[in-house]
Amino acid sequence: MSFTGDPGFFSRLASANDSFASGLPSTLARLAALGAGLDPAAPAAAANELQEMLHTVAGSAVTFGYRGLGHHARALEQRLRVLMAFEAVARSDWSIWLDELGQFVEAGRRDPRALD
Repeated sequence: MSFTGDPGFFSRLASANDSFASGLPSTLARLAALGAGLDPAAPAAAANELQEMLHTVAGSAVTFGYRGLGHHARALEQRLRVLMAFEAVARSDWSIWLDELGQFVEAGRRDPRALD
């Protein structure tokens, strides 16, 4: 059986994988900065960008072989959506979520594949 698909597909996939891997440190840095700047009294702006970034990381990480990183990003994203759904959230709930985000970022910086 011969391959009749797009001959450049695997080359583009490898390139996208390399781009994801090389951009991961800056993505993690941005997540950390947004987390540090999140004001629990007015979280909307930072929380919206955090949610978007976590969503992107979750999908891309799994696609490019960083399964654990992707699953952790998805879990953080889903918990963030819950926090954002309420009009008032206790500062302690935000603090717990921000601690989890910090742990995720640090683990990703150490070894993003070790999260599997």
